[in-house]
Amino acid sequence: MRLIFLGPPGAGKGTQAARIVARHGIPQLSTGDMLRAAVAAGTPVGLKAKAVMESGALVSDEIVIGIVADRIEEPDARKGFILDGFPRTLAQAEALDAMLASKGLSLDTVLELKVDQSKLVDRIVRRAEEAKAAGQPVRKDDDPAVFTTRLEAYNRDTAVVSPYYAGRGQLIEIDGMRPIDEVTAAIEKALAGG
Repeated sequence: MRLIFLGPPGAGKGTQAARIVARHGIPQLSTGDMLRAAVAAGTPVGLKAKAVMESGALVSDEIVIGIVADRIEEPDARKGFILDGFPRTLAQAEALDAMLASKGLSLDTVLELKVDQSKLVDRIVRRAEEAKAAGQPVRKDDDPAVFTTRLEAYNRDTAVVSPYYAGRGQLIEIDGMRPIDEVTAAIEKALAGG
């Protein structure tokens, strides 16, 4: 099961991905985590990434695709994986498809959590308040100003990825405004082919 989760920040991708990981035993792959791991391991592509990051530049799509290509070869990803936060652009989506095809693989499903963006700031503020009340640290990106900037970037750069996958018949839209357990049930139904 090879999946991509799409949706704006605050849509619930992380929560739902964690549930799929627990239920299906496939890893959730974050490009940020993979980059840090490749740099720490000193892999060839990790060394390239380290040099780019130390220069203050953004890591290229080519390097990120290389890191994803290496990571999906690891034993825990043989049954599948969830890509969360990648691809972020149309060029990355096309490069990901080409890389997977070169390995004889393809994506099974692209899930998009559809949400009312006007209500997302309220959701983020509530998440921060709940974390504070529970004595947990508040995520840096739960600041409304930071969140709004991230949402604008998503709408500018990443929202174009959904139509790409829709055109390929791989996109399944899930109502991300429903209660968490209902969203999980809708995702499981979609994954089961229903």
